[in-house]
Amino acid sequence: MAFGFIAVAYILALIFTAFLLFVVIHHVIAFDELQNDYKNPIDQCRSLNSLVLPEYIVHALMSLMFLFSGQLFSFILNLPLAAYHVKRYIDRPVLSSPGLYDPTSIMNADKLRRAMREGWVKLAIYLCSFFYYLYCMIYVLVS
Repeated sequence: MAFGFIAVAYILALIFTAFLLFVVIHHVIAFDELQNDYKNPIDQCRSLNSLVLPEYIVHALMSLMFLFSGQLFSFILNLPLAAYHVKRYIDRPVLSSPGLYDPTSIMNADKLRRAMREGWVKLAIYLCSFFYYLYCMIYVLVS
C-alpha cells in the first residue's frame, strides 16, 4: 500500500511539529534563565535569534503543505499563528542580524514577561497541533 500525499503531509507535519516543540521549549527555558539572571542576555539573544527564522520557515512550510494537499481545516488552524509570525517579524526591532530579540531591551520586565507568555502559548498550540496531526495521520493511514 502506497502513502498518499495527505499521509506524507501529516507525517512531515508530525516531524516539523516535534522540531517546533523543541525550539519553543528552548525559548521558554532561555527566557526563564534570563528572568533568573543565570545567563548573559547577549549570548542568550544570539542563540534565540538564530532559531527564529527556522521556526517561522518550518511553520510556513507546514502550512503551505496543508494547503497544497487540500487539508483546508489543518491549513486554517495554522493560519492565525502564521499571520502572527509575519506580523511579529515585520514589527521586530532593528538589529544587525535577523531575529526578534534585542539584548539591550530583553531584560525589561514587560518584554521578558511578554516573551515568556508567547513561548508558553506557542508551546500549547504546538502540543495540541502535534496530537491533532497524530490523530489525522492515523485516520488517513487507516482509511
